[in-house]
Amino acid sequence: MRKFETLLLLSPELSSDARETTLKTITQIIEAANGTVHADNWGMKDLAYPVKKHMRGYYVKLDYTAPGNIIKEIERIIRLSTGIFKFITIKLKNTQEEVA
Repeated sequence: MRKFETLLLLSPELSSDARETTLKTITQIIEAANGTVHADNWGMKDLAYPVKKHMRGYYVKLDYTAPGNIIKEIERIIRLSTGIFKFITIKLKNTQEEVA
């Protein structure tokens, strides 16, 4: 299992129910692959430049552990979802905590 982080920029016009449905779909894919997910809702923020003619967007950061081959499926679902303007997924460095 590897650690990943995905940052999503959602449409400000998306209802809270639609946001939750989208996040639930992504979470279910990760959990089906025996991964764990932590969603951090950053909320509505001003954008530095217009994205699809909007100056505001709703940010969500997902921290999760999952097998590396699941990323392709997650990004496919994100691309097919309406209301997600932009996203980025990065692989985090695996750090091992030393136990004394």
